[in-house]
Amino acid sequence: MRGWTANDIPDLSGRRAVVTGANSGIGYHTALQLARHGASVLLACRSAERGQAAFDRMSAAAPGADIALGSLDLADLASVRAFAARYGDDPLDILVNNAGVMAIPHRSTADGFEMQFGTNHLGHFALTGLLLPALRAASARVVTVTSGFAWTGRFDFGDLQGERRYRKWAAYSQAKLANLVFAKELDRRVPELTSVAAHPGYAATNLQQTGPKMQGNTFMEKATGIGNAVIAQSAAAGALPSLYAATADVEGGACYGPRLLQYRGAPAKVPAPPQANRHGERLWDVSETLTGVSYALPA
Repeated sequence: MRGWTANDIPDLSGRRAVVTGANSGIGYHTALQLARHGASVLLACRSAERGQAAFDRMSAAAPGADIALGSLDLADLASVRAFAARYGDDPLDILVNNAGVMAIPHRSTADGFEMQFGTNHLGHFALTGLLLPALRAASARVVTVTSGFAWTGRFDFGDLQGERRYRKWAAYSQAKLANLVFAKELDRRVPELTSVAAHPGYAATNLQQTGPKMQGNTFMEKATGIGNAVIAQSAAAGALPSLYAATADVEGGACYGPRLLQYRGAPAKVPAPPQANRHGERLWDVSETLTGVSYALPA
């Protein structure tokens, strides 16, 4: 049986999409394919220079595509609010919460949050909430990108920010579990939307090498580069679960990833870790308190 590919994406003409972290890797290829299939796509990028380079590259790869570039730093809630204020007036059909950081040394966001939890989860939580009127107006699809590391994730609600003890992989796993729990809870709380999670399996992007590079660990930087070249699937292949989740007939609250051991291959609905079904209400309440963004939903 032939697996699902980007060629199976339906015509998206008239649809409006936002992809965070669209300047490279999974985000770039997600945005590219949405644009190739007719969507009006806004590339939400932190770096103006890298965003412009991605815009130019995408324009050459998809001549005539309707793409635009927007400034968004998920590690700064002021930037998130400014982005939503600028682009949140018109109905939004697809939001792909893709951007993230992985296993980096301890850093803090502009608002004082631990960087991985603050960027990967809290930034996207705030963005989605601020864009909620536009999303509800379009009965939108919201895709939040998680990771296989969510299986090892646990919430430490007594030390969410790693202030007492910071372990970079534990912090990453917690943030990716938060992405998955958020996707499920959003689908439960907002019936006008279809909220799902997706993960790329092992895909070759610059994400793996960023942490070692920040630490000055040249051995691990080279080792992850070799792993990307020899073992990983391409970033284009890694984007397929996100594209499937964004455009195919999916089940709200479910997770989609590579079919083969959640590692590589065509996208399909995949099991989620059991802890993804717990702590949804508590995480939501904590996230609203930390970000100051309330979804103002009916009781």
